[in-house]
Amino acid sequence: MQNKFHRIAVAVLSLAAGVPAMAAPPTPTTAPHVLPQPAGAYSFEVGGTRVIALSDGTAPQDLHKLLRGTMAARTDAMLRSEFVSNPLQTSINVFVIEIGERHVMIDTGVGDLFGPGSGGRLPESMAAAGIRSEQISDILITHVHPDDVGGLVRNGRMMFPNAVVHVGKPDVEFFVDPPKGKAAHADSKTSEELVGMMKPYFDAGKVRAFTGQTDIVPSISATPHAGHTPGSAFYTLSTKSGQIVFVGDIVHAAAVQFPTPSVSIMYDAEPTLAINVRKKAFAEFALNRTLIAAPHLSFPGVGYVRESGKGFQWVPVNYENWSAKQPAPRTGQAN
Repeated sequence: MQNKFHRIAVAVLSLAAGVPAMAAPPTPTTAPHVLPQPAGAYSFEVGGTRVIALSDGTAPQDLHKLLRGTMAARTDAMLRSEFVSNPLQTSINVFVIEIGERHVMIDTGVGDLFGPGSGGRLPESMAAAGIRSEQISDILITHVHPDDVGGLVRNGRMMFPNAVVHVGKPDVEFFVDPPKGKAAHADSKTSEELVGMMKPYFDAGKVRAFTGQTDIVPSISATPHAGHTPGSAFYTLSTKSGQIVFVGDIVHAAAVQFPTPSVSIMYDAEPTLAINVRKKAFAEFALNRTLIAAPHLSFPGVGYVRESGKGFQWVPVNYENWSAKQPAPRTGQAN
């Protein structure tokens, strides 16, 4: 998300210590040329509650410019080990949870803010999943960055006219409140865009700012995890027989930050806090075998974390695709 990386100016603390260079695996001789994709939607159930991952498309990241606490050569070697290279096309994922009559959306993608060819495909994916904008009852913002709130407004109008927007109060104060928002960004255009995305919902009385652990809607709670932004939050869907945690931007470059979670990214507001959040969360998710969903892991961005050496490894959910006209196949139960 090159635009984001060049335009979000946030306070950067001391960098993490450099890590030793690692041997570079050979470059693959054949890399696929990826063609334009149709709209993306992937549905699954957690304890009987339907969750839909929606693709807002992808956008490029120049990890050489963005990552902190590592070196370009090491980054390239770690990317090659996952058969990818820099710059890296990164997913922008949005999630919808169906709870009774409520349709609860986690983040909104980038909308029009990155320009043509970089995200902005949420409306197509919603249509493919049979979800209408007016059905969205609640929007849970993990943090106030352009690729998370950019889809709130399209063509100058509220995209989700019936939705209440839930967001951490520290992010409202840092990014949206005009006096503090202007001071929060060296790039005033980004500040204006963020305010522009949120203002129609404020004007309509549809924003609920929270502090601390909060029950947002039935079965979904928010927990603050300041670091990437002051008001960053996780949202946890808990049912009688299952749980999934929507983690926001604790990881951007899976090939690098899972093995070395001490690597931060330039738009972390407080890198040391962000690193601590990532390390603690990865360890807890691995220990408890927690199902998680993330905005910038390869679509659908749903899976597990496991320990691997001194770091961690991402394990995406097994892809399944079967017709609704046929009986549901038996699926292996994870232990």
